[in-house]
Amino acid sequence: MPKEFLNPETIASFPKMFTQVVKTRAGGVSTIHVSGQVAIDREGQLVGKGDYGAQAERAYENLRLALEAAGATVADVVKLNTYVVNLAPEHSRSIGMARAKFIDAPTPPASTMVGVTSLVLPDFLIEAEAVAIVEG
Repeated sequence: MPKEFLNPETIASFPKMFTQVVKTRAGGVSTIHVSGQVAIDREGQLVGKGDYGAQAERAYENLRLALEAAGATVADVVKLNTYVVNLAPEHSRSIGMARAKFIDAPTPPASTMVGVTSLVLPDFLIEAEAVAIVEG
């Protein structure tokens, strides 16, 4: 099964640590795995310090950019996982609003939102990862 390892120029990249996107092909179908995306811009600068909604918007935007680099769209996402530091009801509302901008489909993907105690850096509040399927 051929594998393609992608680190798109549109999002921050850490090639010595992990690959942003891995695309596999089998039987005319591509499966795209996007690494967890956080609220950093292309230069690796934090976006929305202390703001769950702003961080969610940026993390989902990074997911969109990663999918695009692999030839997929948000509509191709079949699984979405979101990890939230100290998840509370007021956070889920602002994250849900950001998610609704990202996933605007009559058939949304399977989805999980999990509360965690921390992410890799203390200022990161949200991390989102996705799996997409594309024919061809």
